[in-house]
Amino acid sequence: MMSESIELAVIGGTGVYALAELRGMEAHSRVTPYGQPSGPVRVGRLGGHRVAFLARHGEGHSVPPHLINYRANLSALKSLGAKRVLALNTVGGITAAFGPGVLGCPDQLIDYTWGRVSTLCEEPGSEVLHVDFGEPYTPQLRQSVLAAARQAGVALVDGGCYGATQGPRLETRAEISRMRRDGCDLVGMTGMPEAGLAREMGLEYACLAIVANWAAGAGPDVGEVITLQDVLDNVASASAGLPALLEAVMVQLAGENPG
Repeated sequence: MMSESIELAVIGGTGVYALAELRGMEAHSRVTPYGQPSGPVRVGRLGGHRVAFLARHGEGHSVPPHLINYRANLSALKSLGAKRVLALNTVGGITAAFGPGVLGCPDQLIDYTWGRVSTLCEEPGSEVLHVDFGEPYTPQLRQSVLAAARQAGVALVDGGCYGATQGPRLETRAEISRMRRDGCDLVGMTGMPEAGLAREMGLEYACLAIVANWAAGAGPDVGEVITLQDVLDNVASASAGLPALLEAVMVQLAGENPG
């Protein structure tokens, strides 16, 4: 058993495979009722607060979005005592407010994925859960992240709709046009079923979307070819304020739960 609770669990997406700022890190390997997670959970201290980190795609980016064991990842974090999860998701921007290099904290999502294990109710005999999902991201945790961004002086767009696609291929221009008509501002491949599973597990959950590129046909250069290196470069640029933001999040959460 952990002697101290984990105040925040962070799940890293494409381009974010570690939190170098964590001090005194310990690696925890977990076998969960749902199988193996994407990799070890790294637990350490950030600004004096206990934080866990898990690389969603594995630390070598070896797991594609449709094959991630989302249930095992969240179960591993919960088994270590995590109650709050901040998901870092690398995304494409669809609408004008979400150009490359922007950080966003969406408040809605649309699920376009298919064939993924998306519930804890999969196995025979499992309890049937009908969780409320009208607000897919925990409002209080979202507000803590937004307040932390203001405190840290990090620009963060409040709101927006995340569209979760199947991947691993990127989307066609027609698909992005449809998503824009549907009301999506951002497009990524890992937002679901992760958010829904977190709700079923009773975990607070919020998304920090890192805009790495314009979605197909969305930017000023409609014929732009998106490369992985472009994505990684933009993620590195957009993530520059991430350590300060995460430390400020911890301060916010500590203030909400003194002692």
